[in-house]
Amino acid sequence: MVALGSPSGRWPGERLGRPESGVASVARPAVRIAAILIDFAFAFAFYAMFFFGDSFASLIIFAIEQYVLIAAFGGSIGHLLLGMRVVKLDNTWAGLWRPAVRTVLLALLIPAVIWDADQRGLHDVFAGTVLIRVR
Repeated sequence: MVALGSPSGRWPGERLGRPESGVASVARPAVRIAAILIDFAFAFAFYAMFFFGDSFASLIIFAIEQYVLIAAFGGSIGHLLLGMRVVKLDNTWAGLWRPAVRTVLLALLIPAVIWDADQRGLHDVFAGTVLIRVR
């Protein structure tokens, strides 16, 4: 992972008005990585059951899962299972276009592994979203 910018806060998310820990704090890397691994596993299982052999099917399944679930429920399967939500910076619903931007950039992978000082991947920075803890 690559971090951009110098931290101007004492903890990730302080500049965004987020608490250091607990509900509404920025989700930390370990739990975010676990969530994306759950999402990859789900997409691969669905791919293996119905689309095995189609080289792009698993990526398309992953992208559809990300967009639909984030737009509808505020998080992917991994996010929801691990107690996280994707929200706009003002803590409201991400809407429809933000999850689309976030998903396209996430599918490209590079924006997801480059973080800002608040531990938001570039896919979240460009979409104007933040992944927060809800429990």
